[in-house]
Amino acid sequence: MKPVFDRDIKWSYDRKCLNDQPDPSVVDREWLALVEDDGRAYLLKRGSGEVKVRGLGRFNVDQVLEGLQIGDSVTIGQKVLRILKPGLPEARRAMKRRAQIVLAKDSGYLISRMGISVGSIVLEGGHGSAGLAMHLASVMGSSGLLISVENRPEHASVGKENMDVLREILPEFPEWHLLESDLRDSAEAISLITPQIDAAILDLAEPWSTVRTISGLLRPGGRLGCYCPTSIQLEKSWNACEEAGLSIEWAGEVIERRWSKASRGGVRPGNQPVGHTAFLLIAMNSNEQI
Repeated sequence: MKPVFDRDIKWSYDRKCLNDQPDPSVVDREWLALVEDDGRAYLLKRGSGEVKVRGLGRFNVDQVLEGLQIGDSVTIGQKVLRILKPGLPEARRAMKRRAQIVLAKDSGYLISRMGISVGSIVLEGGHGSAGLAMHLASVMGSSGLLISVENRPEHASVGKENMDVLREILPEFPEWHLLESDLRDSAEAISLITPQIDAAILDLAEPWSTVRTISGLLRPGGRLGCYCPTSIQLEKSWNACEEAGLSIEWAGEVIERRWSKASRGGVRPGNQPVGHTAFLLIAMNSNEQI
């Protein structure tokens, strides 16, 4: 194994930089969510001056929001928006996207089924635009540890930007490390941060290729989750988990069907359910620690 700081495995963002507390002058600038009636949200920070926001145009944040508080309405152009205190839902709606994200229906199921909560130590393989990482950060608290690995710099930069905004919005945020490297070559770098992990979620093109390596980092009772858009990926990941000595706990998919009001009264299922996004596979390390 080459040294961790070899050019083949590099820290994309300095560890000290990621874990430092934000500058007090930045914290004092309050984040606000401007929300349309249909739920579309825009995140703005007081003190930002003139900005250009897609969907709203160019305007001066401080002039538009002067004297307004949370709960008030504001008119920008032709749109009337409600000013709210932002949380995870608003941050996700307003997030920047480059890669396809893991939706809330899958993120929530994985977090709940895998027992991820305050203080958990979690590895995320495939960070993308941070859709899954934002959900993880929201439940792990300040005592949690989240390690995200992404091998595409253009995706890592977008994900980091979204996570940096969420860090300032949430009341608590876990210790977070973002490694820019191939997950198959990152075991040594991860082990320098923590000797064991409680859970790992893999959102990769070939999750089965990393299962054996990552399973060695799981504590006894720890769980591995695979996000597999196709049945072929599911089958190969399933086989890889069994070959690595993991016990399959659950495999399947989560279908979301919204309901809406009918024009003549009553409620009915919506016409466009959120169908298949991916198959989810959850396996547990049931081996005793040697």
